[in-house]
Amino acid sequence: MERFFCAEAARVRGDPIVGTAPHGVVWILIEYRGGWPAAGFDGLDLDPVTKALVFSAARAVRARVLLIRRHGRRRPGGRNRWAVLRHESSGAHRQQWGTWSRDEELAEIVAALGAPGRLGLPPVVLVCAHGLHDTCCAVRGRPVGRALSERWPDLVWECTHVGGDRFAANVVVAPDGVYYGGLDAESSVAVVEDHLADRIRAEHLRGYTDLFPPQQAAVAAVLGRFGPAGRHDYTVAGTSRDLNHWRIHVTSTPPRPTALDIEVRAHRTPARQLTCRGPAISSALVHEVTSIRTV
Repeated sequence: MERFFCAEAARVRGDPIVGTAPHGVVWILIEYRGGWPAAGFDGLDLDPVTKALVFSAARAVRARVLLIRRHGRRRPGGRNRWAVLRHESSGAHRQQWGTWSRDEELAEIVAALGAPGRLGLPPVVLVCAHGLHDTCCAVRGRPVGRALSERWPDLVWECTHVGGDRFAANVVVAPDGVYYGGLDAESSVAVVEDHLADRIRAEHLRGYTDLFPPQQAAVAAVLGRFGPAGRHDYTVAGTSRDLNHWRIHVTSTPPRPTALDIEVRAHRTPARQLTCRGPAISSALVHEVTSIRTV
C-alpha cells in the first residue's frame, strides 16, 4: 500500500491554511540536543519536581513549551539555552534567555515567566522538524531548517510540534506570533526575508497567534487584497458573531484603508485523515472570507 503523507494529501485537496494558527502569546523554548520524544517536553526524562514546576507555570499563562536545537549541529557538552518569549497586547515583543545543564536549573524559567523580559532583540525563527510526532514535519521541515539556518544561523532553531502537521513545513516567528505554512526551502527564505523587513504577505500565512481563527482569516484576506504590510499595521478593532458568521472590523492608517468590515463564514470539511500518525479521521474547521468592505 502506498505510504500516506498528510502534507501531500492536504495540498492535493487544497486545504486552506488561513485561520489555523493556534492562539497563544507566550512561548517557552528549551534547547535539548538528545532525541525528541513524540510528546516533546512532556516525554522527556527530567527531574520530576522541576518538570512539574515548569509545566504548571506554563499552563498558568497558557504558554507553549517547545524543545529546540540548531539544525545539523550536535555539539557535545556545554550549556543548553532556554528562553521565555512574550507578545504583549501592546504589540511589544519581549524575550528572556538563560542557560542550563542540570535539570534543576530549568526552574529559572518559572521566575522568567514573571519577569518583564527584554525589548529590541531580533525574533526567533522556529522550524517544526519533529519527525517522531509526524513524518511530514521532518521530511518537509528539515530542508527548510537547513535553508534558513544557512541564511540566518543565529536566529533559526528547529523545534518540536507547533500544530498543523498537514501544513508542513511550518515556520513560527516568535515572539512576533506569526505562523507560516506550506513552505519549502526556497519559499521559506523569501517569506522570512520579507518578515524580517516587516513585510508580511498573505501567501503562506496561517495567522497571527494573538488573534482567533476568524480574525486571522480576516487579516490574511486584507493582506491579500491590499498587499503586504507590517505586523502591527492592521488592528482588529471589533468582532461580532451570529452562529457561524463573523463580522470583523479592522482599522489601519493611510495609505492603507483606515476602516474595513470583513465577513467570515465557518464550515467543517468532510472527515479525513489529517496527520501521518495513525488512520484516525476528523473534520477541520475552515474560515472563509466572503466579503471585504471599506467603511
